[in-house]
Amino acid sequence: QVQLVESGGGLVQAGGSLRLSCVASGRTFSSRAMAWFRQAPAKEREFVAAITWVYGTTVYADSVKGRFTISRDSAKNTVYLQMNSLKPEDTAVYYCAAATLYSDIRASGQYDYWGQGTQVTVSS
Repeated sequence: QVQLVESGGGLVQAGGSLRLSCVASGRTFSSRAMAWFRQAPAKEREFVAAITWVYGTTVYADSVKGRFTISRDSAKNTVYLQMNSLKPEDTAVYYCAAATLYSDIRASGQYDYWGQGTQVTVSS
């Protein structure tokens, strides 16, 4: 089992920045990729960004490319999501997820473990 705990959400004005953190514990060595997803009210959960644990390869949704950066600190078993130039449409609950195996790193169904989520609200 892998436990994931997110933090760093909050209320920010449009154009501002936030950094989300996700600390993994438990059988963390089994994780091959970690990702951030988000879900806005009345919308489906959507992929935001992912990173492979060994090589640090990153993948982003087109809607956040150039504004968000995903990174990891292997020593701390932590994944970060630096969010800059935030827009009101970025408002959502952001979830951290971990996958032990994957074929499509963007697909939520590939992820075995999920955090409880952290709210990000961007005001206009």
